[in-house]
Amino acid sequence: MTMHTLSVLVENKPGVLARVASMFSRRGFNIDSLAVGPTEHEEVSRMTIVVNLEDHPLEHVTKQLNKLVEVLKIVEMEGPGSVE
Repeated sequence: MTMHTLSVLVENKPGVLARVASMFSRRGFNIDSLAVGPTEHEEVSRMTIVVNLEDHPLEHVTKQLNKLVEVLKIVEMEGPGSVE
């Protein structure tokens, strides 16, 4: 399995989680784990997404996420500090 952990900053608005999950579903990307929490800025939330990308390069996921207006920043988490 090719697992990647992404830290995604998004606008803290109703429906953002649904739009992100819908994008993954439409594109056939499998979410293994998803957590959402607040940041130090009230208007921004952090999504931590663990995605299984056996059949897709990571670039496909990040390009599709960046097309969503509410997505502010995407960082791939690597190394021993990342969540799996």
